[in-house]
Amino acid sequence: MFTKFYLISHSLNIILIILIPYLFKETGIEKPTIEGFARCGRDVDGNREYEVEFVIPEDFGDVGAILIENQHRKQMYVKNILIDGFVHGKVEITCNSWVHSKYDNPDKRIFFTNKSYLPSQTPSGLKKLRDTELVTLRGDGFGERKVFERIYDYDVYNDIGNPDGDVDGQRPVLGGKELPYPRRCRTGRPRSEKDPLSESKSDFTYVPRDEAFSEVKDLSFSGNTIYAVLHAVVPGLQSIITDPELGFPHFPAIDSLYNVEVELPALQTNSLFSIIRRLIRAISETRKDVLLFETPEFLERDKFAWFRDVEFARQTLAGLNPYSIRLVKEWPLKSKLDPEVYGPPESAITKELIELAIGGFMTVEEAVQQKKLFILDYHDLLLPYVNKVNELKGTVLYGSRTLFFLTPNDTLRPLAIELTRPPVDDKPQWKQVYCPTWYATGAWLWRIAKAHVLAHDSGYHQLVSHWLRTHCCTEPYIIASNRQLSAMHPIYRLLFPHFRYTMEINGTAREKLINANGVIESSFSPGKYSMVLSSVAYDLEWRFDRAALPEDLISRGLAEEDPNAPYGLRLTIEDYPFASDGLVLWDILKQWVTNYVNHYYPQTNLIESDEELQAWWSEIKNVGHGDKKDEPWWPELNTPNDLIGIVTTIIWVTSGHHAAVNFGQYSYAGYFPNRPTIARSKMPTEDPTDEEWEDFLNKPEEALLKCFPSQLQAATVIAVLDVLSNHSPDEEYVGTNIEPFWKDEPVINAAFEVFSGKLKELEGIIDARNADCNLKNRNGAGVMPYELLKPFSEPGNTGKGVPYSISI
Repeated sequence: MFTKFYLISHSLNIILIILIPYLFKETGIEKPTIEGFARCGRDVDGNREYEVEFVIPEDFGDVGAILIENQHRKQMYVKNILIDGFVHGKVEITCNSWVHSKYDNPDKRIFFTNKSYLPSQTPSGLKKLRDTELVTLRGDGFGERKVFERIYDYDVYNDIGNPDGDVDGQRPVLGGKELPYPRRCRTGRPRSEKDPLSESKSDFTYVPRDEAFSEVKDLSFSGNTIYAVLHAVVPGLQSIITDPELGFPHFPAIDSLYNVEVELPALQTNSLFSIIRRLIRAISETRKDVLLFETPEFLERDKFAWFRDVEFARQTLAGLNPYSIRLVKEWPLKSKLDPEVYGPPESAITKELIELAIGGFMTVEEAVQQKKLFILDYHDLLLPYVNKVNELKGTVLYGSRTLFFLTPNDTLRPLAIELTRPPVDDKPQWKQVYCPTWYATGAWLWRIAKAHVLAHDSGYHQLVSHWLRTHCCTEPYIIASNRQLSAMHPIYRLLFPHFRYTMEINGTAREKLINANGVIESSFSPGKYSMVLSSVAYDLEWRFDRAALPEDLISRGLAEEDPNAPYGLRLTIEDYPFASDGLVLWDILKQWVTNYVNHYYPQTNLIESDEELQAWWSEIKNVGHGDKKDEPWWPELNTPNDLIGIVTTIIWVTSGHHAAVNFGQYSYAGYFPNRPTIARSKMPTEDPTDEEWEDFLNKPEEALLKCFPSQLQAATVIAVLDVLSNHSPDEEYVGTNIEPFWKDEPVINAAFEVFSGKLKELEGIIDARNADCNLKNRNGAGVMPYELLKPFSEPGNTGKGVPYSISI
């Protein structure tokens, strides 16, 4: 038999490779390998094609895997392999992987065919290779990882500080009994000299080689763009804004940030600016040093929307952070913190105040019973850190509660904001309630109180709803999948597109965004305690079962089970755009997963007997999220339904959840008065001096501006949010492109067609809802339509599109 072998590589530097196919008979008896040398052929669409010829005996059997040895001194990217010449047709092997040089590692790379196998159904000729590859991916837990390696292992978050470099660079380790946290990928870097518990800093942050960005993504929106913003734009801003604490003198100065040229000093990094499509605009071919923010869509639609209470309330249901609003189930409101430490637990929001605010036509007890009261409650989460944060320069923190009333048209109306400071030094607990009002002093106090609450919500959104619950909690799933599930396992292949680029973007975040004195610490209210607060939230709030959308809604009182309602849930607020669109997407994802799982696991006993699958789930619980391994809420994995629930939850987090909290960031927070990330001054009513109070009465607008972020903080955050809200040109949206492993299986191919079709239907459903004038939270004059869960998008900053993975 005469066989041709084609290899397509993105690399242009390959001189010679050796290809050794590993084959087996249907009987499972191993055959000797056959060796061939690849010859460089033509270039096809920017890829280089290689060809090799094998002479294979007639009785050799079917191909199960290919071994590749790269004899060049540089790594190479292998796209796919096509073997032609068999009687039964071509054999395709999808690789999409980097292959190390034999001079870096003498072990050959293993690539399996596109046919998926459960461990118990694997032909015996492949079992050894299957096990060998998993052992390679796990590594031995020792040594510093190198750029060409593909080793997946766990470590705590001991790399976000910089004790050897910065004066105030030491940070506590996240992960363990004191500060529970998910695990990250181990890099094995040497320990810090000043803090043996922490890793030392390096110019290189290891992620397994195949987790790195593609060439297109790396050159457009992600790694290099963030690098450019943090290493070129931010220093440029710092050189312009010489006073980092300088605020905005008036609101026209804020407006001047948008579509107005701000010249940056000449920098030696112009090559980086060429890759930033929106943020840095070249006014001419020779000028690439002009900063220009586009006006966010939110501001384009209604310049004064941020000022209105109805918009403040609407965004709790249809904005950046729809994960915090909760139903009030008990009255009176009361803290669970130790009163000996934090002061009286009773809320200052009284029954009389609320009944007056809702017009006196129902009691508070009736409002609670009729499910009319909702709350943003950051009181107990933030209060233990208030005094610590308030010792930092340039930031003020309170514990907060914000109460809303559900109106007959399904919109929320804010009733009251409570801000609390615990006892400090010789001062007792301070707490005060602010309400919307018509009289001038109260109206300005309300606006400043809103700025504080929005800073709390912005911090929670970025640190918990976004970073912790999607990026951070997903990394252990990726590590466990690569360590315990073979690349030919059907569940690995189902999850694979949902993990694309996540570890790389997480590594960049640890290095440049959530690191000590990075963007988050320098621009968000919790300051140096930001990551510690995310650990506290993980400890108090995170549960895997409630990462599923239906369980999340039920736990917050925003839905209850109802077999007669769509998707088995009745929403407490019918016009809740995130929930109503999200449940449709959740159901589509679950149906796809159900069809997929039931095909590969037609009998229940196949779940329990799948040793790779059981090891995968055990490792996620006991290692990746090991600080919560003893919690009773972890789902069992005994039946296909158990697996469907677990996998759907993971897929939802990486797709729908992340899209809902990420891709609207520039639209909503790009104009920072709408969502300030930090409150820099205390409330005018908190122990004011006569002079301070007089200043507030004379210049209340100035008091609000002083509370807002500084010019440097605002410009830095806007620049970063613009990058993070962008879709790459090579973005892969759910249901768009079928994976080769799915396409080759007729049943799965048909299921994917149904999946893709339903996602297209969801586009139309969302468009129809946004056009419905009865849905006030997504339709109206100046109102942003809710499109964050529309599945598809063009490249750029669009405020829509649900990628498979957390890719930015």
